[in-house]
Amino acid sequence: MPTVLRIGRYRSFFYSNEGQEPPHIHIQSGDSEAKFWIQPIGLAANHGFRARDLNEIERLVRGHEAEFLEVWNEYFGDEP
Repeated sequence: MPTVLRIGRYRSFFYSNEGQEPPHIHIQSGDSEAKFWIQPIGLAANHGFRARDLNEIERLVRGHEAEFLEVWNEYFGDEP
């Protein structure tokens, strides 16, 4: 599971076997993890984050959307 970026207490990554899904990023902090679709940005799954945390994470995903998409495409190819 390649780490894409660390921002504060958040680690963003994807699992190496998820190339068949649309581009997305997992965000983890402690025991909590969320999955966000990259285009369009939206919450796909949440395991343990509070609403306030999810709002902060969504802002981070929006701010790094291009970077996340670039890394996804480099790793999995241009096809979702």
